[in-house]
Amino acid sequence: MLKPHSKENIKKLFDDYEYLIGAVNSPQDGNNGVYERYQNPVLTARHAPVHWRYDLNPDTNHLLLERQGINAAFNAGAIALNDSIYLMVRVEGVDRKSFFAVAESKSGVDGFRFWDYPVLLPETVNPDVNVYDMRLTQHEDGWIYGLFCTERRDPNAGSGDFSSAVAQCGIVRTKDLKSWERLPDLNTPSSQQRNCVLHPEFVNGKYAFYTRPMDGFIDTGSGGGIGWGLCDDITKPTIINEIIIEDRRYHTINEVKNGQGPAPIKTPEGWLHLAHGVRNTAAGLRYVLYLFMTSLDDPAKIIYRPAGHLIAPQQKERVGDVSNVVFSNGWVQRGNDVFIYYASSDTRMHVATSTVERLVDYCKNTPEDGLRSGKSVEVRHELINKNLEWMKNNGF
Repeated sequence: MLKPHSKENIKKLFDDYEYLIGAVNSPQDGNNGVYERYQNPVLTARHAPVHWRYDLNPDTNHLLLERQGINAAFNAGAIALNDSIYLMVRVEGVDRKSFFAVAESKSGVDGFRFWDYPVLLPETVNPDVNVYDMRLTQHEDGWIYGLFCTERRDPNAGSGDFSSAVAQCGIVRTKDLKSWERLPDLNTPSSQQRNCVLHPEFVNGKYAFYTRPMDGFIDTGSGGGIGWGLCDDITKPTIINEIIIEDRRYHTINEVKNGQGPAPIKTPEGWLHLAHGVRNTAAGLRYVLYLFMTSLDDPAKIIYRPAGHLIAPQQKERVGDVSNVVFSNGWVQRGNDVFIYYASSDTRMHVATSTVERLVDYCKNTPEDGLRSGKSVEVRHELINKNLEWMKNNGF
């Protein structure tokens, strides 16, 4: 019988890890033409390197026990550099603290491997208690910016209240994803901010931000919706005027909350946006992903808003730490191809692939939400009539 701490057992840990990293990922059957889902998650807690979790020294861990466990790997920002795709992953330890770590892949659909060390994020004078959900933007000023949620305990919380928190937008920048400069947190008229994203180009010579103002840490209250604001100097990031460009609407996929996902993709026909929407159900909140487009001339002006969700949780995706959730804060364009990275149920990362052409076509030609059942049926009748006529004329 092998001793718990033996070269054979350590080798098995690394062999199992390499087997997981080397698994080939293939598209699922039954995709809808807009995108292809893939069979396996691209990242899970098991993808965390062995040397992150185990003390491999027999003198201090002779029983070969996991010392620092990983609970989840999810909500990753994404960027393409050179010939690789990099995910800025929200990794959550079993201690509930989230941190950022870079995972790299050549294919973008499998083979993601974490770098040796997680990101040692610079802190402000008021240190973050928890950080998560970083959006990466390669800006025309030459920097790569990371906007993330920084969470601190609410200073007005009662002595026995350990759940009330204040969320704001933290900002860092880098040239190589290794050395990071911390900038001041974004200052806006709203008391709480989440899901903030930097637009990749200057707008009227200013830095442009997508925001999500909230009245409380969890509840949007009278706020909510995808906001928009400009600032002169990102090293002193202040938004004076914050407007809502994509609001919440009754009995839709975003009736409770919505927020910008990653930075938008520029296409000849407009800016392509991926967002999340949240609705109430008898089983709790349901998070889905949806698309819309804004004008090239005015990125704050919506020009196409297709009804309904693009991606919703399916099968095993519906189960996890926070069930019935898909969430994205990262996608990558490679030529005409688009890799959509989304998390399921705050637990693991997946990929869906599409093209700019297909996503723009989907936005332009999918009907808008009529906001009532009668209108929805009318629009579907129009499609059915057109299809029955086509089938008749073409011998079906």
